[in-house]
Amino acid sequence: MSTNGKPDRGIVEMSSEECKGCGLCVDACPPKLLRLSERINHYGYHYAEYLGTGCTGCGICFFACPEPGGITVLKLAPQAAAAPAASPSAAETGA
Repeated sequence: MSTNGKPDRGIVEMSSEECKGCGLCVDACPPKLLRLSERINHYGYHYAEYLGTGCTGCGICFFACPEPGGITVLKLAPQAAAAPAASPSAAETGA
Protein backbone atom coordinates (compact mmCIF):
# COMPACT_ATOMS: atom_id res chain seq x y z
CA MET A 1 0.00 0.00 0.00
CA SER A 2 1.43 3.36 -0.94
CA THR A 3 1.72 6.33 1.39
CA ASN A 4 -1.23 8.07 -0.33
CA GLY A 5 -3.59 5.21 0.58
CA LYS A 6 -3.85 3.81 -2.96
CA PRO A 7 -2.64 0.29 -3.69
CA ASP A 8 0.66 -0.03 -5.55
CA ARG A 9 0.18 -0.71 -9.25
CA GLY A 10 3.78 -1.63 -9.93
CA ILE A 11 7.18 -2.49 -8.53
CA VAL A 12 10.51 -1.10 -9.68
CA GLU A 13 13.61 -3.28 -9.63
CA MET A 14 16.84 -1.30 -9.90
CA SER A 15 20.19 -2.80 -10.86
CA SER A 16 22.69 -0.86 -8.79
CA GLU A 17 25.63 -2.30 -10.72
CA GLU A 18 24.21 -1.19 -14.10
CA CYS A 19 23.35 2.34 -12.93
CA LYS A 20 25.71 5.17 -13.87
CA GLY A 21 24.02 7.73 -11.59
CA CYS A 22 22.77 10.04 -14.35
CA GLY A 23 19.52 10.74 -12.46
CA LEU A 24 17.29 10.68 -15.56
CA CYS A 25 14.95 8.14 -13.95
CA VAL A 26 14.82 10.17 -10.74
CA ASP A 27 13.69 13.27 -12.66
CA ALA A 28 11.27 11.28 -14.84
CA CYS A 29 9.36 9.47 -12.06
CA PRO A 30 5.92 11.17 -11.74
CA PRO A 31 5.28 10.12 -8.10
CA LYS A 32 8.95 10.88 -7.21
CA LEU A 33 9.74 7.44 -5.78
CA LEU A 34 13.33 7.20 -6.98
CA ARG A 35 16.43 8.85 -5.56
CA LEU A 36 20.18 8.68 -5.92
CA SER A 37 21.68 6.62 -3.13
CA GLU A 38 24.33 7.91 -0.75
CA ARG A 39 26.18 4.63 -1.36
CA ILE A 40 28.20 3.93 -4.49
CA ASN A 41 28.43 0.94 -6.81
CA HIS A 42 31.60 -0.72 -8.12
CA TYR A 43 31.93 1.99 -10.80
CA GLY A 44 32.00 4.68 -8.11
CA TYR A 45 28.57 6.12 -9.00
CA HIS A 46 25.73 7.02 -6.67
CA TYR A 47 23.14 4.66 -8.09
CA ALA A 48 19.37 5.18 -8.25
CA GLU A 49 17.18 3.36 -5.76
CA TYR A 50 13.45 2.79 -5.36
CA LEU A 51 11.86 4.04 -2.14
CA GLY A 52 9.71 0.92 -1.88
CA THR A 53 6.04 1.90 -2.18
CA GLY A 54 3.76 4.02 -4.33
CA CYS A 55 4.77 2.85 -7.82
CA THR A 56 2.11 3.43 -10.47
CA GLY A 57 3.72 1.00 -12.93
CA CYS A 58 3.85 3.67 -15.65
CA GLY A 59 7.34 2.66 -16.82
CA ILE A 60 8.57 6.20 -17.51
CA CYS A 61 11.71 5.56 -15.46
CA PHE A 62 12.44 2.50 -17.61
CA PHE A 63 12.22 4.51 -20.83
CA ALA A 64 14.29 7.37 -19.40
CA CYS A 65 17.15 5.06 -18.36
CA PRO A 66 19.97 4.89 -20.93
CA GLU A 67 21.37 1.66 -19.43
CA PRO A 68 19.96 -1.60 -20.81
CA GLY A 69 19.01 -3.72 -17.82
CA GLY A 70 19.25 -0.82 -15.38
CA ILE A 71 15.56 -0.71 -14.48
CA THR A 72 12.76 -3.27 -14.61
CA VAL A 73 9.15 -2.21 -13.98
CA LEU A 74 6.69 -4.91 -13.02
CA LYS A 75 2.99 -4.14 -13.27
CA LEU A 76 0.87 -5.67 -10.54
CA ALA A 77 -2.48 -7.27 -11.29
CA PRO A 78 -5.36 -5.03 -10.22
CA GLN A 79 -7.03 -6.18 -7.03
CA ALA A 80 -10.76 -6.78 -7.12
CA ALA A 81 -12.80 -4.26 -5.12
CA ALA A 82 -15.00 -7.01 -3.76
CA ALA A 83 -15.02 -10.75 -4.20
CA PRO A 84 -17.80 -11.95 -6.50
CA ALA A 85 -20.77 -13.45 -4.72
CA ALA A 86 -20.66 -17.23 -4.77
CA SER A 87 -23.52 -18.88 -6.58
CA PRO A 88 -25.39 -21.44 -4.52
CA SER A 89 -24.29 -25.02 -5.13
CA ALA A 90 -26.65 -27.77 -6.13
CA ALA A 91 -26.59 -29.14 -2.57
CA GLU A 92 -27.69 -25.76 -1.15
CA THR A 93 -30.60 -25.39 -3.59
CA GLY A 94 -31.89 -28.92 -3.03
CA ALA A 95 -31.49 -29.88 -6.67
